Amino acid sequence: MSDAILHDLERKLTGAVAHFWRVRDAQAQRQGGEDSAAKDRGTRGAVTGGKQMDGFIELVRELLIAAGLNNATIFAQARTEVPGWFRPEKDWDLLIVADGKLIAGAEFKSQVGSFGNNFNNRTEEALGNATDLWAAFRQGAFAPSTPPWLGYLMLLEDTPESTRPVRASESHFKVFPEFRDASYARRYEILLTKLVRERLYDGACLLMSSRTDGPNGRYTEPSAELSFRNFLTPLLGRAMAVAQSQPPAPPVPPKVVKGSGKKGSKPAVD
Repeated sequence: MSDAILHDLERKLTGAVAHFWRVRDAQAQRQGGEDSAAKDRGTRGAVTGGKQMDGFIELVRELLIAAGLNNATIFAQARTEVPGWFRPEKDWDLLIVADGKLIAGAEFKSQVGSFGNNFNNRTEEALGNATDLWAAFRQGAFAPSTPPWLGYLMLLEDTPESTRPVRASESHFKVFPEFRDASYARRYEILLTKLVRERLYDGACLLMSSRTDGPNGRYTEPSAELSFRNFLTPLLGRAMAVAQSQPPAPPVPPKVVKGSGKKGSKPAVD
């Protein structure tokens, strides 16, 4: 992997983290209010408003293009659906489709507060999305594609509620020992590690950031195995391999600026 592509990666990742918190706070302020009902609506707006993870998606897109991938093959915000086996389609956060082949798909998720219920929801989503896609792949939904690269990135709020031990319910049977007294942050680390080791995803990343320091772009990576660089490197490797088989992108035509309209004036070309 070329060092030039990953140059200044930490600074760029810091910018994506700061973007997340600033967009989230802006959404909450627009939708919140003084009364408790309005504040609840504002909090929900910050969760469901979208756009918060766009900084990460655009960072990955920028690096894919730097790796030589044609921008026209990278899809985010629109045309990101692929067929499922258990449902008609699934909308991914980022897709790479080149020459009629599914190259990669990635999800970019976050969790701030409400750790109990939301952790279970995120777990079921991550498992279900990958299971559905791989079943569709086995049934030839993406033929003639080779197995695509799948990735999952989670940004988790760093707070005492996410890092303190949590008791697991063992009404009838014992949980696996790694989950006993594991915080929600630790549970996410276990989840993402197992998703990769069970080959449901090819790459996973866990970032943690607090409400206080996040707007300044500060974050931590609790697991070296789940670092952003580890998540990104194999995806860029796949992109570089695909780029070698792609025709060069057409040149961008020069921008023509009209003259003043006076007699004898000529258009200027940048």
